[in-house]
Amino acid sequence: MHAQLDDLLTATCVLVDDFLPKRRGPGRPPRITDAELITLAIAQVFMGLPNDRQFLALAGYRLSHLFAYLPRQSGYNKRLRALTPQIERAINYLAFCSPGWCDQLRLLDSTPVPCAASRETVRRSEFAGIAAYGYCRSHSRYFWGFRLYLLCASDGTPIAFELAPANAPEREVAREMLERVPLAGLTVIADKGFAGAEFEGWMADRGAEFLRPDRKDEPLQFGSLGRVCQWIESVFWTCKGQLGLERHGPAHSRACAPASGCGSSPSPPGSGITPRSVNLAGASAPMATNSGSTI
Repeated sequence: MHAQLDDLLTATCVLVDDFLPKRRGPGRPPRITDAELITLAIAQVFMGLPNDRQFLALAGYRLSHLFAYLPRQSGYNKRLRALTPQIERAINYLAFCSPGWCDQLRLLDSTPVPCAASRETVRRSEFAGIAAYGYCRSHSRYFWGFRLYLLCASDGTPIAFELAPANAPEREVAREMLERVPLAGLTVIADKGFAGAEFEGWMADRGAEFLRPDRKDEPLQFGSLGRVCQWIESVFWTCKGQLGLERHGPAHSRACAPASGCGSSPSPPGSGITPRSVNLAGASAPMATNSGSTI
């Protein structure tokens, strides 16, 4: 496992370093390059340590042979925030390098991301006014938080994603997300929750073949597509487990940024938020996929 992580981080650092432009300007060069810092942040996601202080302490023991210098917590956090545009570009580039990017099949679905389990937590949370109550049909329960929308390739490579309030109309959020990625000539398979003549007509206008499970009140058209629906559900559950999306225990929203996805630009404030780890997962997932696992 240690050798696999070392190989993954080395390959990621080389790709990102070749892709990002060389730093120019007066002054001494930083002791850790932008590519090394992004790679270090990806390692933080894979090691499952959202706390910067704890991660840097472990990195000094586990990753010191890969990095000539490890920054302190304040410098690490400050540099990462300043590197947001470069991180987004690296996400797009690593996803583009993945074999899944050239796949003609796309999987579309959404999953709940609960953020509170009590009325008191909802009242005190700084997500108030952004998060909302929604209904999860698969679990037959209401929850307060967001829904994560994902468009991925058949091997689990994320193509686009967006985090939206739980009460936002699914087809509208999906349409906003899909407007940022090319769809012509692709086959998109989604859950029957995205059924709708207007949405399906819009997909046809974009040049995509849209497939979904048949509803009980309509004649046979596509069938149940049960195996394919389980396919994307397994991608979601792996993503949730790797990123700890249901173990986050958020106290405030200042550490979150506007939602964006591979091949997209940041959404305007209020359209959705996503933790930094979700952004980094988009960068690291294609590399993990090529290593024989999914996101």
